[in-house]
This record gives sequence, C-alpha cells and structure tokens, in this order.
Amino acid sequence: MELTVAGKRCRVATGGQPFSSERSSWPPLLLIHGAANDSDAWHAVAAGLCAAGCAVLAPDLPGHGLSGGPPLRGIEALADWLPALLDAAGVERAVLVGHSMGSLIALDCAARHPQRVSHLALLGTSAPMPVAEALLSRAEAHPDAVYRLMMEYSLTPRFQLAGSGGHGVWGPGVTLAIMRRSPPGVLAVDLANCNDYRRGLEAAAQVACPTLLLIARRDRMTPRRDLPPLQARLRHVSAVEIVDCGHAMMNEQPGAVVDALRQFVSKVSF
Repeated sequence: MELTVAGKRCRVATGGQPFSSERSSWPPLLLIHGAANDSDAWHAVAAGLCAAGCAVLAPDLPGHGLSGGPPLRGIEALADWLPALLDAAGVERAVLVGHSMGSLIALDCAARHPQRVSHLALLGTSAPMPVAEALLSRAEAHPDAVYRLMMEYSLTPRFQLAGSGGHGVWGPGVTLAIMRRSPPGVLAVDLANCNDYRRGLEAAAQVACPTLLLIARRDRMTPRRDLPPLQARLRHVSAVEIVDCGHAMMNEQPGAVVDALRQFVSKVSF
C-alpha cells in the first residue's frame, strides 16, 4: 500500500494481504530493513508472518525502494520517522523488528518513543555498528563493488554456492538485486548512518519493553562476539540463535526468522 509520511510518498508492503491492525491479537509488526535495502528484503518473512495471523507493515525507508524524498541522515532522524509512519497507518503501538541498520533505528525509537513500541526484536545487530573504511570510502563512487562485498559477507558460503528459493531462483542473487536497485547515494548515506551512530548502548539502557536478539551463528557482518555489551544493557532480553545462517537471515533462513518472531510475540503479554 502507499501512505504519505512527513509529506512524502511511502511504499509499505503488508505481506500479501490488506493491512488491518484488527486481524491479530498482537500489535502490528513493523519490519525495518537494513542498509541499501527495501521492504522486499522482508518478502518471505512478511508473507510467513501474515499467514500466521500477524498484521505486518514493511516500509521502504525514505529515499529507498519506491518511497519518495532523500534518504534521511542519522539513525535518530530515521527513528523519529517511525512514529510518523505509525500515525499515517493508524497504529498506536507496534512490535518493532529491525535488521542490521534497521535494528539501530528500532532500538533508538524504542528508547525515545516508548509509548509507540510494545516489543522490540533486533536481528543481525550490534552497538556500536562500525563499518570498514574500505566500504565507507568506496560506497559513493563504486557502489557495486561494495554491494558484492556485502553480499559475500552476509551469506554463508554454502548458501552462496547452492542457496535457492526453488524454481531456478538463485538465493544470493536476491540479496544482490535488491541492493543494486538502490537509488544513487543511498548506500553511502546508510553506511555512514551505521558507522556514526554512537548512542546504541545508552539507548539500550533506556529500553523498557521486552526485547529479542535474533542471532545468526555465522554472521560475519555483526558477529555474535560483539553482542555482550548490548545484551547486558537491555533489561528484558531473550536471545535466539539460528544455526548455519549468515547476516542476511531473512533470505537464507526465512522460516526460522518467522518461527522466532511468532514465538516471541506469542509468549509475552500485551
């Protein structure tokens, strides 16, 4: 569906079914994509959640995918954009589900807009989230080279060699294709946003809602060894690990992501 958020067009995927917050006993799940991605990164997960009876909103962030306006600079600006999106969708509170850069956006929003967030799920996260200088310096002039490096580090070698969605779909190509269609300049802005965000641990200490850390055991972009400082600051946190999976878990293991999110929202009260 299409909404107007802060005066700009916003494309929002809803898992293949018309959006209605009344269709579920849980608040809607707001799925927030990562750097140089759009809502299609959530395609399989959103469909699975919707089939399980969840209401789903998966927006293209400003300047991404089919959403209008320039990409917003700063994780805080993106976090402040989320309540405006919820207002446009007529939603009072949501379960925020963020992947990679999206996890930082969700974390900051939960800290500064707690009345809009019932629960928080952070996928492929770390705080801080430093970006290698080799990626930062090449993102503007050589985005395709950076996309390829990101794809290589986001998926396990086995999935890169044999991963597929069936019917001739090359799984890794899905990740690469979504990044390649990013508008010019988006990659550089997104990577800078991740690299420059320094208040993640401070934000984590302010989060009062139940929080899920969904971890891919073979994640090389946000490895699990970096999680203890963040996990220690979250007050009501649980962790679930997906084995034999890389950073782009929604592509590599969408069923496991759906199962983890369903169990998270079903075992907590609203």
